Amino acid sequence: MYELLGQGILTVLQLKYLVPLFLGTLAGVVGGALPGVTITMTIIVILPFTFGLDPLQGLSAMTGVYVGGSAGGLITACLIGIPGTPSAIATTFDGFPMARKGEPGRAVWLGVWASFLGGLLGGAFLILTTGPLAAIALEFGPWEYFSLFVLAMAMVAGLAEASFVKGLIATAIGLLITVIGSDPITSVPRFAFGSAFLNDGFPFLPVLIGIFAFAQIMTDLEKLGHPKPEGTMEGAKSLSVSHLKVIGEILGRPFLLLWSTFVGIVIGVLPAIGGSAANMLAYDQAKKFSRRPEKFGTGIPEGIIASESSNNANVGGSLVTIMAFGIPGDAVTAVMLGAMTIHGIQSGPLFVVQHAGLAYGIYAAYILAHPLMVMIIGVGALFILKITSVRLAVLAPIVLVLCVIGAYALNNTMQAVYVLLLFGVVGYALVKTGFPLAPLILGLILGDQIEINLIRSIMTDDNPWLFITRPISGGLLLCALISVVLAVWQHVRHQKRMAAEADTDF
Repeated sequence: MYELLGQGILTVLQLKYLVPLFLGTLAGVVGGALPGVTITMTIIVILPFTFGLDPLQGLSAMTGVYVGGSAGGLITACLIGIPGTPSAIATTFDGFPMARKGEPGRAVWLGVWASFLGGLLGGAFLILTTGPLAAIALEFGPWEYFSLFVLAMAMVAGLAEASFVKGLIATAIGLLITVIGSDPITSVPRFAFGSAFLNDGFPFLPVLIGIFAFAQIMTDLEKLGHPKPEGTMEGAKSLSVSHLKVIGEILGRPFLLLWSTFVGIVIGVLPAIGGSAANMLAYDQAKKFSRRPEKFGTGIPEGIIASESSNNANVGGSLVTIMAFGIPGDAVTAVMLGAMTIHGIQSGPLFVVQHAGLAYGIYAAYILAHPLMVMIIGVGALFILKITSVRLAVLAPIVLVLCVIGAYALNNTMQAVYVLLLFGVVGYALVKTGFPLAPLILGLILGDQIEINLIRSIMTDDNPWLFITRPISGGLLLCALISVVLAVWQHVRHQKRMAAEADTDF
């Protein structure tokens, strides 16, 4: 195995493979940093350029896009408060407040180095344990997937900042949005009220952009003309930091780094969940294990480290799923699977045996893409900081136009733009009334999968006790119950602490 990996690295270091890998990583960083573009859209754009390449060249370029895009999303998440990709949603919660406090360089580089370390740890872990992880994933039926998504919903309660009830309501809103449109099994329209506009439901990307971009832009516009607080990002002149100090901050929290990486790997191996869920679940886990959970959302390093190490580790998990089972874990690996098919390569259980050189070449491309990603962001830091020096009156309409273009480019229809505007208003209203956005987004991500797997399980066997009696499903539901209890305890503890501090002030 180590010999094959070494040969793979030496092969990819050849110029004819390294150039496509570099260009793919560069395209991924740029595409990931632009709100509304996403990794999927970037990889679809470069796909036609890979048809004339040999399989390893093409797949190296796509692997670079995947790794670069997963890290690139943190740039706009930290600097303007809008995640460049769905897998950078949780990075916004602490990255943007840290940048606002006058530490944009620390915020960005904490994310970059956490992505680098989490990605490499994820790659090493997967290369060593591909077999056991594959065996676990094969045991999952619709009952286990349903219970896993229930666990995710339970975990999301811990993301609510102050009100447990508001967190649950926000989750319910996200789930309700997914109910509108066609039934996922029968494709019969429901809750469309006779409107062709609602027949297909609400596309995820415009909803995400609308909720985050509009809420952030409108909140910032309200502050125009108000005196700026001390220590805002206006005073930051560069993204320069002591890289040894930043890496030390990350390595000084070994449990956080390893656990967040593990969460990212597990979510990546399980199909149809994706980096956005891994990102937020790792953030939630970091908050639950923290000694200062009330500080999350104010700009602390733990939130950035957890979210960014998990989403890059998630890439490795998705790659092993496509190579071991021939099942795309998300939209990006679906495109990669299509590229393999075009080149006449059959992905599945025999892939690593029949195409060992290509399989370990992909692993090598994944590993080498991480230092390339760090180098690209380091060189581009001079240009990245210019985002923060643009006046809000100029930046806001530019960001708004980019968001509209990104939404329109999905299907080249105005419907996506209308959805963006609608949920922009909804997101702003929720922020103004104190509802957290993270639970809503996770409910939106997992709503369809919860319903599909519930229906599949009932169609297979209508015995409801199977959700509890099947060992993995029952274990996941038990974890969900424990998570709810921990969330309630955490909120009670936070309220008591706040009350004690109030009494001390008097």
